[in-house]
Amino acid sequence: MKNVPALPAVLVVDDEVRSQEALRRTLEEDFSVFTASGADEALTIMEREQAGRGVQVVLCDQRMPGTSGVAFLTEVRQRWPDVVRIVLSGYTEAGDIIAGINEAGIYQYLLKPWQPEQLLLTLKSAANVWRLQQDNQRLSLELRAAEPVLASKVEMKYERVKRELGLDGLTRSAGSPMNPVCDMVQRIAPYDLSVLLMGESGTGKEMLARAIHYQSRRDRQAFVVENCGALPDQLLEAELFGYKRGAFTGAYEDRIGLFQQADGGTIFLDEIGETSPAFQVKLLRVLQEGEFRPLGSPRPVSVNVRVIAATNRDLEAEVREGRFREDLYYRLATVTLHVPPLRERPMDIPLLAQRLLEASQKALGKTVQGFTTETLACIAAYRWPGNVRELQNEILRMLALCEGKQLGAELLSPRVLRAPVGVHEDAELSFLADLSGGLKERMEQLEAKVVKEALIRHRWNKSKAAADLGLSRVGLRNKLVRYGLEKG
Repeated sequence: MKNVPALPAVLVVDDEVRSQEALRRTLEEDFSVFTASGADEALTIMEREQAGRGVQVVLCDQRMPGTSGVAFLTEVRQRWPDVVRIVLSGYTEAGDIIAGINEAGIYQYLLKPWQPEQLLLTLKSAANVWRLQQDNQRLSLELRAAEPVLASKVEMKYERVKRELGLDGLTRSAGSPMNPVCDMVQRIAPYDLSVLLMGESGTGKEMLARAIHYQSRRDRQAFVVENCGALPDQLLEAELFGYKRGAFTGAYEDRIGLFQQADGGTIFLDEIGETSPAFQVKLLRVLQEGEFRPLGSPRPVSVNVRVIAATNRDLEAEVREGRFREDLYYRLATVTLHVPPLRERPMDIPLLAQRLLEASQKALGKTVQGFTTETLACIAAYRWPGNVRELQNEILRMLALCEGKQLGAELLSPRVLRAPVGVHEDAELSFLADLSGGLKERMEQLEAKVVKEALIRHRWNKSKAAADLGLSRVGLRNKLVRYGLEKG
């Protein structure tokens, strides 16, 4: 049998027996009811019951011989402060109750003649108040007891986030060109210097900016990101500096800008080279004075923010051409870091691919065992003009299409599978320059590569590969033997 929860207990104190019985009949279906005819009897019941489960609510008549209801409830409050106290009174006694309501801590008072529905609703509400008080006290005690443990867990989680987003989270091998960049980050991150990150799109400049933030003394404050090339001047100014209600059409309420949100922390301004000269003047003021004026505001706002900017343009050339302010450039470029493209980091590609695969599996909720050797070879041979972002998208695509246990080379996009030929002219010329022998020998090497690419794309199905190449199965088999492409 299921345990039936005990009914909440109410003590009714009234010197009139008929009134006691009327109150009992009204309440007994929803409460465990105790009755007393006076204060002394009520105190005896309270002392007895509070040693056990206790009384949750006391309902007391104001007019009783010897003592008033307010005086009795004041004593109840002093001895059992958790008990919820309600008083019944006539119209002529309301003034006395109001005068003593704070001293007695009365939850509510009801006027006679009372209505059964109103009385029952009030008592149920009082019982809920008592229960919530008990829950709150219990939770407060549990939280105080757990506070050291919770603080420790929060700190452990923060340290883990810091490792993942700091320098330790930047994937690189022992001989990577990223290592000198990371060494420089380690040296300059603790100091409030403006940093300009230069490099091609998709090289991970935002990740490097986060690493600088998490290696700095501002690491426990906000890190805020804005792509300056994605918005026109007015919207960019509103995003960064905020605005007051009515500053422009559609400004229906005040909005805090990103600079103010980043106060005490770091703001990362990506694609800074795309901003207009007019906006550059306003940004220069923030860097020089540490203050800005929200749109529509008569007063400036002061902030303490570290600025990290990034661009894929040659800002020095932009300065020479008059498209970027020289004074702003030097304000941003206190320290300049060049982020190498992925084609200059071939030794990092297998590590990056594995890291990105782990993230992709979490994103798609799909798991595989990893890459085949052929896949890794093709990935390493490709130049990745879109850099890490392109590699990430390629892995997401492969994972979505995969029906086996591993990501095979046949899942690669044609441009990656056929690398390096046809991707970039310089890559193609470099590949051709590496071929040895006369024209016949070089043509045979090219033919071997084309045959192998067709086999990989058709998952080594020789019939499909032969049809794709316009060969018979016998002709294809001869070429496989000739070029050593037969799988053992």
